[in-house]
Amino acid sequence: MHDEIEIRAERPEERLATESLVREAFWNVYRPGCLEHFVLHEFRSRPEFCPALNLLLIRHGEIIGQAMYVKNVLRTSSQEELPILTLGPICIHPAHQRKGFGKLLLDQSLVLAAETEAVGVFLEGNVGFYGKSGFVVASTMGVHYMDEPADEPVPYFLGKELKEGVLQGLPMQYRVPEGYFVDEKLAEEFDRQFPPKERLRLPGQLFSGA
Repeated sequence: MHDEIEIRAERPEERLATESLVREAFWNVYRPGCLEHFVLHEFRSRPEFCPALNLLLIRHGEIIGQAMYVKNVLRTSSQEELPILTLGPICIHPAHQRKGFGKLLLDQSLVLAAETEAVGVFLEGNVGFYGKSGFVVASTMGVHYMDEPADEPVPYFLGKELKEGVLQGLPMQYRVPEGYFVDEKLAEEFDRQFPPKERLRLPGQLFSGA
């Protein structure tokens, strides 16, 4: 598998193809339709976006995987800031899932993320998957999610140190970067440029949609 693929930063001419992949991967997963391709589209013009860490996994010339990182900070109780990265969306095309490509992309992206000034990576996800790459529930690191009580763990909020020992013993607060909160009506308008797909309400979705 390693000889058949390339992992590299997205090129400008690949933007629409990347958005199409993200749309295909997330459609009807967490809500009827999806927002992730619009989130990616909007982040490209924001200052916290990391072009060098907007990565593609390419197999036989076909884009089958994508990972996006954005700059963020953790705040201590004394309002000091530590530079971190927020990861997501990250995905593999449905036709290529459960073949090891997701972990390969994740692990390679973390190698590149460790070359930045960021002291850690944080995301919302399943520790059953991300734990295989060293992520833990972030509250065990002393990092608390937005306005949740400091003593209340958030099982889907995960973190991984990139600089060993930096995040130990310091209670810190994490906030989701503003760019993830997009206008759903604008997202619907944006989605019209893609081939029509049926929006379905399915068991297990986190959001009901409009």
